[in-house]
Amino acid sequence: MSAVLNDPIPTGRPEPKPGVLAIEAYVPGKSHAPGVEKVFKLSSNETPLGPSEKAVAAFAEAGLKLEDYPDGSARALREAIAKANGLDPERIICGAGSDEILNLVTHTYVGAGDEVIYSEHGFLVYKIATLAAGGVPVVAKERDLTADVDALLALVTPKTRLVFLANPNNPTGTYLPFDEVKRLHAGLPSNVLLVLDAAYAEYVRRNDYETGLELALSTENVLMTRTFSKIHGLAALRIGWAVGPAHVIDAMNRIRGPFNMNTPALLAGAAAIADAAHVEKSVAHNSKWLPWLTGKIEALGLKVTPSVANFLLIHFPEEPGRTAKEADAFLMRRGLVLRQVASYGLPNALRMTVGTEEANELVVAALTEFMAGGAAGTTKGPTKGPAK
Repeated sequence: MSAVLNDPIPTGRPEPKPGVLAIEAYVPGKSHAPGVEKVFKLSSNETPLGPSEKAVAAFAEAGLKLEDYPDGSARALREAIAKANGLDPERIICGAGSDEILNLVTHTYVGAGDEVIYSEHGFLVYKIATLAAGGVPVVAKERDLTADVDALLALVTPKTRLVFLANPNNPTGTYLPFDEVKRLHAGLPSNVLLVLDAAYAEYVRRNDYETGLELALSTENVLMTRTFSKIHGLAALRIGWAVGPAHVIDAMNRIRGPFNMNTPALLAGAAAIADAAHVEKSVAHNSKWLPWLTGKIEALGLKVTPSVANFLLIHFPEEPGRTAKEADAFLMRRGLVLRQVASYGLPNALRMTVGTEEANELVVAALTEFMAGGAAGTTKGPTKGPAK
């Protein structure tokens, strides 16, 4: 005891654990355009159709009982998800957005010095979660802005604990066919957990695509994550979920906060996933406008990465007056808010969410003006007259 008392008292200030200060804080898409009366937010991949009316009603009803703690097991939401997907609710975990799920699985399986692999232009949360857990991010090169299975497998070492695969990927909108996903899984050691982030799965209309649910249900090392923030239109409530092996769900639940989701989110989410008609309406809207936008923007001489999600990646030339940064400023002056993606290693591109008919047509009209030499223009407010 005396030796401890005689030890010198450390000086200085509290310091974060290794890895924390290496994190570049996540910056969400902009939502405002200064000085513009009407703003079209196309920066965060939110649905232009809004949430299900049934979800809104459930949210309002939850407001009558705010004095009670939420159900810590998210039972009603898990059962609704299970019913909609033919799953065992005990194999499902829910969280405050899929972001929390991604952080939970990382903190469950990654410690100091452990490695986490993801693709070059993968979701920024993968790196943030890895560093926060004390792990080492390992980045695999992509091919044509698409995850490369061989590149991912080549980076696996005895220190690898997780492999994240966003499928479809954000911000590129590209995807891997299910045969490639299965090849990736088959090439991983059995002790490495493959996390399939399928946040945009509902929008995909390709015969060779699957969410990864089959692998999550039939293997011991695959977790599939989903979100209510996109097609269900409940981004404000932060609802995410995952399905996987019972032992993975059990481990994650041991560190999950006991009341990590609020009651309005639980009830609105359960109502939303049961409203198949609203989902179909959202899919139909996206299926119409995604190819329309792609065709119109490519006709202006701009490259668009083929997308299967509810957004598209627009590439701009590097010549002065035509850059992505200048295009962003030009569009902002007209109340059209897109997403700069330099933080994803794509400084010459902007990501655009598929918006309403009005928003989509205004973007095409504004880009037409921009490419015609209007980068120096100072007109405020949306351009007049949609581009047909």
